[in-house]
Amino acid sequence: MRIPIAAASAPSLAVLIAAALASSGDAWAQDSPEATLDTVVISAQRSRQSSFDAPAAISTVTRETIELAGPQVNLSEALNRLPGITVLNRQNYAQDLQMSIRGFGSRATFGIRGVRLIVDGIPATMPDGQGQASTVVLSSAGRIEVLRGPLAQLYGNAAGGVVQVFTEDDALRPTATFSTSAGPYGQMRLGTKFSTSTPGWGLTVDGSHFRTDGYRPHSDAQRGQLNARWQAALTPQTDLRVVLNALDQPISHDPGGLTRAAWEADPRQTQPGAIAQDARKSVRQQQLGAVLEHRLSERTELTGRVYAGARDLDNALSIPRDAPPQEANGGMVQLDRVYQGAAFQVTHSGRMDADRGWRMTAGIEIDRMREVRKGFRNEAGVQGDLRRDQRDTVSNRDAFAQLAIDVVADWTVTAGARASRVSFRSADRFLGNGDDSGSAEYDALNPVLGIAWRTTPALNLYANFGRGFETPTFSELAYRSVDSGSGLNTELNASRSRHAEVGMKWKLSPTQRLDVALFDIRTSDEIVVADSRGGRSSYKNVGRTTRRGVEFSHTAKLGESVQSTVSLSAMRVRFADPFVSGSGASAVTVPAGNRIPGTPERTLFAELAWAPKHAWSGFNAAVEVVHRGKLYVNDVNDDAAPAATVVNLRAALSQQVGHWHFSELLRIENAGDRKYAGSVIVNDGNDRYFEPALPRHWLLGVTARYEFR
Repeated sequence: MRIPIAAASAPSLAVLIAAALASSGDAWAQDSPEATLDTVVISAQRSRQSSFDAPAAISTVTRETIELAGPQVNLSEALNRLPGITVLNRQNYAQDLQMSIRGFGSRATFGIRGVRLIVDGIPATMPDGQGQASTVVLSSAGRIEVLRGPLAQLYGNAAGGVVQVFTEDDALRPTATFSTSAGPYGQMRLGTKFSTSTPGWGLTVDGSHFRTDGYRPHSDAQRGQLNARWQAALTPQTDLRVVLNALDQPISHDPGGLTRAAWEADPRQTQPGAIAQDARKSVRQQQLGAVLEHRLSERTELTGRVYAGARDLDNALSIPRDAPPQEANGGMVQLDRVYQGAAFQVTHSGRMDADRGWRMTAGIEIDRMREVRKGFRNEAGVQGDLRRDQRDTVSNRDAFAQLAIDVVADWTVTAGARASRVSFRSADRFLGNGDDSGSAEYDALNPVLGIAWRTTPALNLYANFGRGFETPTFSELAYRSVDSGSGLNTELNASRSRHAEVGMKWKLSPTQRLDVALFDIRTSDEIVVADSRGGRSSYKNVGRTTRRGVEFSHTAKLGESVQSTVSLSAMRVRFADPFVSGSGASAVTVPAGNRIPGTPERTLFAELAWAPKHAWSGFNAAVEVVHRGKLYVNDVNDDAAPAATVVNLRAALSQQVGHWHFSELLRIENAGDRKYAGSVIVNDGNDRYFEPALPRHWLLGVTARYEFR
């Protein structure tokens, strides 16, 4: 059975040059130094290849890294070591993480947009571009790939990049794993996993439960997750993979953001309105998908996927009870969503001579989401009068093609294009304030061109150019500005972007690897907040923005027992044209040159890990330094969360007792007890921008694995 297998470890990016360069790495303790420098990846050209050969900025974290990075609850635990991507833990499970790639996605106040999420080949991002990281089950993830740059545009409606999560390989023998972790503020996670395989099929089933009382009052949460994958070789030429994913989050209270004065006075306090209105969220989601791979010949492979799912959400917002009706029609939101999709892809390769070959991939993707959206007044946490009732539908119909051809022995040209059409339709069933029905449609043809030069077996150079686009999400289309009436905001355009990237991948020695990428992105019709009041935000297009930066990573084995990892991102993310923010008396002109809020212009991760091979075998320890630059809170740039540098410590042990394997993990997070804002709520209408990070805290995890023989 031919099943994707992650290689040992993964690299990230950058070097420590004159106190500024760094490295990002993945995986620890590998048998081979070469294994530490490379992994198998799929995202760049939709085919399996080593990360070193992939002609794009792509980084990976592996199973070993995920296990050592934290309680395996949030993507922010492991992805903070990769350049180009920022994942901020808001300590608020009612609003999910904040994720951005090269500055795209930073405007999201909830959920993820501007970044495409894919889990085991099944999209976790809806056709409108909005996704949820809470559905990712980290305890069974084998590796996570992050693709940045122009080649990511071939995945459709997401301007920043692609995050792909792959379930780990099935165990060779029946294996049961039990895990638990605990931390302060009532944090507890329990998990169980079973995995097995035979020559013809494999099965992994993973279930977990997480709960926390929260750092701040009214921030407690509970979450149950299930991830199951069955894969089989139906014939010698045909493989089938079936994936079941479920999320049950019965309660997540929302403490809200804090003003600067409140945050500085007491970061543990909660916004009083959040308690008075009992702000909270509950969500249940189930998804089933299947991926079929069939090899017509050694050179031709067909891949098809189908999936369907349902998501039910109840969300009480902290909109004040006395807000005008036009501002309070979403004070308590109910969503009943169903979604489905299908895709077909063909891959064919050929040889022109002994040194030159080519590979072509083409396919179509169709996805559709339908939801019933109802809004009620929030009467001190109790459902009030109906204020909104609509039927929303969004779909995409895309076709793509990509060709990689060796023009000479060491030069490869990649060319591709994706044609996309995204259609929105809303049917209003609550006509008390007029018919707010409407529709919108967005089309794009995004080409990509790249060239790669294998200068030596240890040095690869590449350059990529392409266009991308990002539609507004349904949440951003849902409202016009308060002064413009109600109804779908059909005047909102998709943003368009042009991407250029050059990069280098260099194996400095058998035990060292350096990756460098420089990028320049220019966007028109950037989507920003037009107005935010009463708990409701409307959006508009502004002129041009620019994103320029450099990403480094460096990974090295320093002798037999020590490994270093450093990654550094430096960006200049700016509005290129002036525009007016807000409306009426609160309108303010935003000058050209202001920073795009929510985007740190510097991030750094550095780790030094020690794993002795002989006398202390089974022990490893590490020190991590994590730096995040200043976060501006709004378009005007009149306030910002200060830059922060924190130090994390970890130590782990492992033992083998018969058929049992035990491991223990102790982490000390924010060991210096730094007080800082972990994230900001961009353009909040009440100036409650700041979401406090945790002070010094600990995590203790224990895992027991039994292998049946």
